[in-house]
Amino acid sequence: MYLIDWIQRAIIKQMKYNGYFITIEGVEGAGKTTQIRLLAEALNDNVIVTREPGGTPISEKVRELFLSDDTISATTELLLIGAARTQHVTELILPALEDGKTVICDRFSDATIAYQGYRKGIDLKLVEQVNDIATNGLIPDVTFLLDLPPELGLQRKQDSSEPLTRLEFETITQHEKVREGYLSVANAQPERVLVIDARLDVNIIHHKLLSEIKNRLQFRNVK
Repeated sequence: MYLIDWIQRAIIKQMKYNGYFITIEGVEGAGKTTQIRLLAEALNDNVIVTREPGGTPISEKVRELFLSDDTISATTELLLIGAARTQHVTELILPALEDGKTVICDRFSDATIAYQGYRKGIDLKLVEQVNDIATNGLIPDVTFLLDLPPELGLQRKQDSSEPLTRLEFETITQHEKVREGYLSVANAQPERVLVIDARLDVNIIHHKLLSEIKNRLQFRNVK
């Protein structure tokens, strides 16, 4: 059974989809929600917007538990996120990509490295193993990391009308570890993960993201 699962994941890694998978990452308050909305409006047709944890009825239930209960241990966090992602990928993301849709996801596997690996100190090899199982080998076509000093992001969250989750109440040191984790991923995979200064004007950021996506789509079509 393990061999069959491994072969399935290997096949998915080699598959070419008609769709396009975009993920947006960043610390709390980096402006992901705004940029995702602007991108979806600009790309218009055939776009699905989703989020993690969440995106499906089962995964949304996991999200509610994850964000509301501060007694969850580090390993439980990792496994809950993995379970939610497995359902998300199987039920929503993969079918959409196979159907030729563009999927824009608020956080994905890079977030697990940043939040559970760096923030919680879980061994990165274990995080990668859980990610590999949960994603079934699926890797975003492009990831935009909206980089922002954590203290600025937390101030933005506090100034907004959105209710705060347990994550926003964690120490600044923990949020700095999240940023460190994200930047480490970007340094390791610069072709996929593009770092954008989230302190820039909202419209400037949007045009940077949209221009990059259009260039990549045009290059892929030429190939």
